[in-house]
Amino acid sequence: MAKASLIYEKVNFPLKVWISVFFLDSNEEFVIDENWQGLNIAGGFRVMANSSNGDHQTTTKPPPTPSPLRFSKFFQSNMRILVTGGAGFIGSHLVDRLMENEKNEVIVADNYFTGSKDNLRKWIGHPRFELIRHDVTEPLLVEVDQIYHLACPASPIFYKYNPVKTIKTNVIGTLNMLGLAKRVGARILLTSTSEVYGDPLVHPQPETYWGNVNPIGVRSCYDEGKRVAETLMFDYHRQHGIEIRIARIFNTYGPRMNIDDGRVVSNFIAQAIRDEPLTVQAPGTQTRSFCYVSDMVDGLIRLMEGENTGPINIGNPGCFPTLFLKDMMFVFKHQYAIDAIRRNLVSFLAILGEFTMIELAETVKELINPKVEIKMVENTPDDPRQRKPDITKAKELLGWEPKVKLRDGLPLMEDDFRQRLAVLKN
Repeated sequence: MAKASLIYEKVNFPLKVWISVFFLDSNEEFVIDENWQGLNIAGGFRVMANSSNGDHQTTTKPPPTPSPLRFSKFFQSNMRILVTGGAGFIGSHLVDRLMENEKNEVIVADNYFTGSKDNLRKWIGHPRFELIRHDVTEPLLVEVDQIYHLACPASPIFYKYNPVKTIKTNVIGTLNMLGLAKRVGARILLTSTSEVYGDPLVHPQPETYWGNVNPIGVRSCYDEGKRVAETLMFDYHRQHGIEIRIARIFNTYGPRMNIDDGRVVSNFIAQAIRDEPLTVQAPGTQTRSFCYVSDMVDGLIRLMEGENTGPINIGNPGCFPTLFLKDMMFVFKHQYAIDAIRRNLVSFLAILGEFTMIELAETVKELINPKVEIKMVENTPDDPRQRKPDITKAKELLGWEPKVKLRDGLPLMEDDFRQRLAVLKN
C-alpha cells in the first residue's frame, strides 16, 4: 500500500470529517491505531496523522535493521550497495572502487539519460555486479545496505534540455530513494552540488553559507532541485531516523566525462584535440577549482563510511600544503626563481589550483595543442563568478583532501578523449 499523510479538518456537521490524502512516496503506509487518542471517525475508528506543522505530535519509529546476517558471528555477508546513476561519469568510477572490495556486491540503477553502459563494460557479467535499467522517478524495490544516490543530469546542456525531468529526478527520485532506505534500513548518501551556493557572495564557500540562488532561472531546475533534495534528506533523518550523508561536490573532471557536455574542462580538451578554438565564456575571469575524479570518489566513500551526516564540501580548493611548500622551496633555492615564474606564470598558478577560465584555456593549450586559438564567446545566464570550496570539514572530519593537481590530471583525461574520438597524438 502506498504511504500517505492524512490531513483532516472538522466541519460543523455531526460525525462528519473531511480527509485529504496526499501521496508522498511509494513506501508510505496508512497507519490505523485503535488506541490512539485522537479524532473519532464515524463509529470508533481512529486515524494517526503525520503532521509537519507542529499542530500534532509526530510519532516515529526507528528504521528497520538490515538482515540479521549482518550481525552473525559465523557468517560474514557481503555489503550490498546500490548506486543510482552508476553508469555516469563519477558513478562509474565509484563502482570501480566499490568493486575492488571483494566483500561488496554492487547494484547499478541508471536510465542512461546521460550515462552509458560502456562505462561499466568491464563489470557486466561479474557475479558481484548487477545492472538495472531504471528511472529513479519510479519506485525501486531491492534489498541493500547502502545507497549512493548520484542519479541526476549534472551538465548544463542536459539539464537545460529537459529541466522538468531534472527537477523531478532531484525531488521525486530522492523521495523514492529515501523511501527505499526507510524500508530496508539502509544508509543513504546524496551527491548534492556546489550549485546550491548559486552565485556566491562568500568566497570560498563553507557549508554554513546558505547561498545566493535564482529560484526561477534557467539553471534553477538543478540548483533548487538539489536544495530541495537536501531538505528531504534531513527531514527523513529527523522524522524517521534514516542514516543520511550529504556531499556537496564541486567541479570534477577526468576520464569518461561526456564529450561536449557543456562543462568547461571537457569542452576545452575536446576542442584542443579537434584543432578547434577554445571557447571561453565572457569575461573569462570567472574562477573554478577542479577536482580529479579519483579524489572525488575517495571523498564520497570516506563520507559514507564515516559518522557525519554532512553536508560536507568535496572539491579541490587548490590548497595542497605539502606539495605547495615543496614547490616553493624548490623555486626559492634557485637564482632564476623570479624569471622562471614570469616565463611560466600559468604553470605556477597550477600549484595554487584556482583558475580563471582564461588561465585554464592557456593550460589546456600548453599541454594539449599549442596551435589552437582562444576565442571569447557570450556567457550563459546565472553563471557563477567564483566557485571554490572550503574543505576544512572534509579535512577534519574525514581526513580527506585532494592529491591530484590539474596539470597531472589533464593528460589522463586527454588520453581517454583521444581514444574515444579516434584522434592520435601528433
